Amino acid sequence: MLTIEPFEIAVDRRVLDDLRDRIARTRWPAEPPEPGWDAGTEPAYLRRLLGAWHDFDWPAFERRLNDLPHYRARLDDRWIHFVHLRSPHATANPLPIVLTHGWPGSFLEYLDLIPMLSDPENPADAFDVVVPSLPGFGFSDRPARPGVINAVVADQWQRLMTEGLGYDRFGAHGSDIGAGVTAQLGLRHPAHLVGIHLSATAMPRPPEPWTDAERAYFAAMDQWQAAEGAYAHQHSTKPQTLSYGLTDSPAGLAGWIAEKYRDWSDSHGDADGRVGLDRLLATLTVYWATGTIGSSTRMYYEHRRHGVPLDASRPVRVPAGFASFPHEFQPVPNPPRDLAERFYQVERWHELPQGGHFPAIEEPRLLAGEIRAFFAPLRS
Repeated sequence: MLTIEPFEIAVDRRVLDDLRDRIARTRWPAEPPEPGWDAGTEPAYLRRLLGAWHDFDWPAFERRLNDLPHYRARLDDRWIHFVHLRSPHATANPLPIVLTHGWPGSFLEYLDLIPMLSDPENPADAFDVVVPSLPGFGFSDRPARPGVINAVVADQWQRLMTEGLGYDRFGAHGSDIGAGVTAQLGLRHPAHLVGIHLSATAMPRPPEPWTDAERAYFAAMDQWQAAEGAYAHQHSTKPQTLSYGLTDSPAGLAGWIAEKYRDWSDSHGDADGRVGLDRLLATLTVYWATGTIGSSTRMYYEHRRHGVPLDASRPVRVPAGFASFPHEFQPVPNPPRDLAERFYQVERWHELPQGGHFPAIEEPRLLAGEIRAFFAPLRS
């Protein structure tokens, strides 16, 4: 059996005092010649955000977090943090599900979704919910070796769910990096997976010929990468260089992350309105207090060196569901279903009316409904 022990979040007050002192002493760059977000995070917004972060009541937020059951498991000689909330509807035979976050997120993405899945109005829809923190993110240890990619994490999650928690069969949902981990769970451990559900997932490029819809999708992604993909290129090539500034400067960390929450959510330009100011500040505090921004970005680097994309000749052979949100990466269109069907056994495909890259924060009720609907026929 894996070693599993209870865990309590407890950020040292000296860390918070140092954070506030650094915010107060921010060294600001020169103002750009024109206002707005076109060149990156707007200075006026970042000043307001840092003021709110300086006054943020993390201890109160921490107490709320510790109302959840937190644990850590020893996997590959490193500790992995996770939340494990069993459904109160035990007699309804709840389905175990593991939820995996992405970047620049954390387990905090799923705070609203956890109770919606574990304690739904209809007990027949109940889940036992497991939410790990990716290796090198938040309260999970940093990887001790190179090569920790989606496939490695999927193997760890399979051990956590089966060997650690005793769930022989379970479902999985993931978004962003979490979608990649979830796909690998279905690919590598189909005997244990009831099904996989994905949102905010990129589609690989199969061998040509491509359909017109596929060609349009890939062309739009190329344009988006050229205009907006500098962050990913930096993460995947020189993450260590970036990590010095982001680990040392609250302003640097906040500017790097807040821009993504604004641009990737269905925000209509309201930088923290869709994700909530407290959730954004808590996410920043988790990265800051644990010093994991560098190890989180390194996952891109490991994938560039060691990752293997899904292969259309070897698709994922477990039922797959997709929740497609319209403001994922504007103006890129949603990937076509035909493309997904090259790589997955698609059982449900639903395009939602609103929401973006962070659906568990932006539209938790819509996402919960999609997860329930996909797994309902698979429970038996």
